[in-house]
Amino acid sequence: MQMQAGTRQLQNGDVMIVIPLEPRTKKNSLQIRKKKYIDDNLVAKERRFISQSDQYKNYEKDCAIFLRHLDISDPVNVEAKFYMRTRRRVDLTNLNEALHDILVAGGILTDDNCRIIVSTDGSCVYFDKDNPRTEVLITRREGTGF
Repeated sequence: MQMQAGTRQLQNGDVMIVIPLEPRTKKNSLQIRKKKYIDDNLVAKERRFISQSDQYKNYEKDCAIFLRHLDISDPVNVEAKFYMRTRRRVDLTNLNEALHDILVAGGILTDDNCRIIVSTDGSCVYFDKDNPRTEVLITRREGTGF
């Protein structure tokens, strides 16, 4: 059964999100970029910095289309099922990190700190060559007292 893309609030208060795009990580998408500037002595200089790749930035922007602004700030479990197009090894922690940042950028969560995302129980990676996607279930939890 294929779920509908987008954000839905379920009758029990849980939130279901389906992002019909191939999941991406942030860590494998870093690039060294250069920025030119003029210093105090009016000398042109160049500063190097690390930035997310255009590919990841586009992925984050494309994900926003499927997110509805909810501003959740209560303790939650974020269960994510990542369906990958290939069987290439991928780091679940990095996938979760990227997803959490996308949920904050999209206004689903107010922050991704340990007082809001208290667990990621049930998250795993699957293979689906024909339908890569991310399915997310956000459920309210008791706080951890942190």
